[in-house]
Amino acid sequence: MNENLIYTETDSGLNRFFAKIYSLVGMGIGLSAFISFLMLYVFTDNMINIMYNAPFIYYIAIFAELALVFFASSSARKNSPAALPLFLSYSALNGFTLSFVIASYARTTVFQAFVTSALVFLTMAVLGVVIKKDLSGLAKAFFAALIGIIIASVINIFIGSGAMSYLISIVSVLIFSGLIAYDNQMIKRVYENTGGNVGDGWAVSMALSLYLDFINLFLNLLRLFARND
Repeated sequence: MNENLIYTETDSGLNRFFAKIYSLVGMGIGLSAFISFLMLYVFTDNMINIMYNAPFIYYIAIFAELALVFFASSSARKNSPAALPLFLSYSALNGFTLSFVIASYARTTVFQAFVTSALVFLTMAVLGVVIKKDLSGLAKAFFAALIGIIIASVINIFIGSGAMSYLISIVSVLIFSGLIAYDNQMIKRVYENTGGNVGDGWAVSMALSLYLDFINLFLNLLRLFARND
């Protein structure tokens, strides 16, 4: 009876940890979507002005994003109170830069890509929780493949190959789908390894990882769906 009580308390604590992380992921994605909506439908003139007359603002935002995600990740690992504000600031800024990308695609394509991303994310998240096999080995392969994809993407900027771009998007979808499963397995492992004594920093760190997985999955599915427009 006591053993059952211990397992129940552990499961309850783990569920609360998952709920905390996914509430942060939802906040991040929701904030990005809201900022993108404002740029596309409320501040349309400002957006067009930036695109044609001040593109440097967009590129400054891109570099600021890289700095923010680095500081947010670092603060989360240190369990710093600044981790959450940095994560939300990054999400908002990412919504700004995403709006310029989304503007290039048909609205139906954006909707299809978002819904598909949500379904893939949910499926891989469940698989990551229920699969007993340790995915650490696969994760290393995913990260290695991701480096290869980044290099190939940089090369393709100069080549401009449509076929290579298509292949990069397909491989990227597979990589980030796998990372979603791995990150969800990591949530469970972190909780168990710390005996349930997990700080808020861990929650922000895992939320940031899952947020990045979702955004990258969405962007690559968007490119794939756009080929059929």
